[in-house]
Amino acid sequence: MINNKIKLMKNSFYQESVIKEQLIEFLKHADRLSMHEECYNFENVFSKYQNRKYTTLVNSGSSANLALLQAMLNLGYLVKGDTVAFTALTWATNVMPILQLGLVPYPVDIELDTLNSSSTLFQEAISNAPNKIKAFFITNVLGFCDDIDKIEEICKAQNILLIEDNCESLGTVYKGRKLGNYSLASTFSFFVGHHLSAIEGGAICTDDEELGQMLIMTRAHGWDRNLTSEKQKSLREKHNIDPFYDQYTFYELGYNIRPTEITGFLATKQLQFADEIISKRASNFKRLHDASLENADIVPLNVEHIEKVSNFAFPVIFREKALFEIYKKKFLEAGVEIRPVVGGSMLSQPFYKKYCESDAKSPNAELVHQNGFYLPNNPDLDEKEVATLGELLKAKVALPVNQ
Repeated sequence: MINNKIKLMKNSFYQESVIKEQLIEFLKHADRLSMHEECYNFENVFSKYQNRKYTTLVNSGSSANLALLQAMLNLGYLVKGDTVAFTALTWATNVMPILQLGLVPYPVDIELDTLNSSSTLFQEAISNAPNKIKAFFITNVLGFCDDIDKIEEICKAQNILLIEDNCESLGTVYKGRKLGNYSLASTFSFFVGHHLSAIEGGAICTDDEELGQMLIMTRAHGWDRNLTSEKQKSLREKHNIDPFYDQYTFYELGYNIRPTEITGFLATKQLQFADEIISKRASNFKRLHDASLENADIVPLNVEHIEKVSNFAFPVIFREKALFEIYKKKFLEAGVEIRPVVGGSMLSQPFYKKYCESDAKSPNAELVHQNGFYLPNNPDLDEKEVATLGELLKAKVALPVNQ
């Protein structure tokens, strides 16, 4: 087995030794470890950081995707059978909730130079979809975007709900706005290796008060315990609830996807380092990107339109499958931990082939699936590691003669 010397993730979270000591002290003195004040505090500070009105903390980024779609169904923003477009290059649990909740997924391909869906490709999807697209669950892949502002305009003009999976792009700024703020709502992940790690955890942000309230109910059984007293009173009066039953009345479809106080504590601590973490990732990215542009075997990435690139991991897409195989071996033998780009093309995944009958194609996402991988970019990389990755990116390899 190849020993990975340069790892995608070095630590469970940033400043691990210091934060572990703080966590131990917190655990010694905490009166309660189920969802409580630490979680509510994080929701408040994260809303301010993201410049959104409401944040709902949950137990994972995948749960955030599920909760958001369920809350939209609960409110009637969507109904079962509606078509929901999604970025073809994404993570499985961006698409799975669409299927699980009785909605119909429809892929939108990505541009090779941005790895994200563009307004042009979105408009093509609108034209080609067999039924009207009612929502677009766009994924902001790896800290990048295409012209998401134009996608937002299309959605407003055509009455399409735009929601963002921003799990890989915390802190990226495009045209003066952070990604995650171009939509009705956006989801975030705080899993190990992400910009902020709480070991597990996720969140949904929105400016829509009604959706924010519904997300609180959807997170915990569909009951009203965590709502404001005014909202509780309104619901209980509307449904004529006897006070004996008010703590055990379930108003909407929901789950138990609550976070723990440990999640809230760690996420809050990590948020204090957000600017430092993002700055290091951005610096690493620039060096790796500059190196990659010197190698004609690699499809060049275009990020000139993005003001601040908060990169999750560094993607490398090769022009030919044979080149991909050679470079994959080269990086692995050099001790670099690599993996497929995000989850690859969802259209190539077994679950999608099993449950989706659409003839839609996403050739660019498929090319990335077949010809790409990504490299480490974490804030704990040292100078030598970044330099090594840069040299590996710059060094061209020779194809076999029969190629």
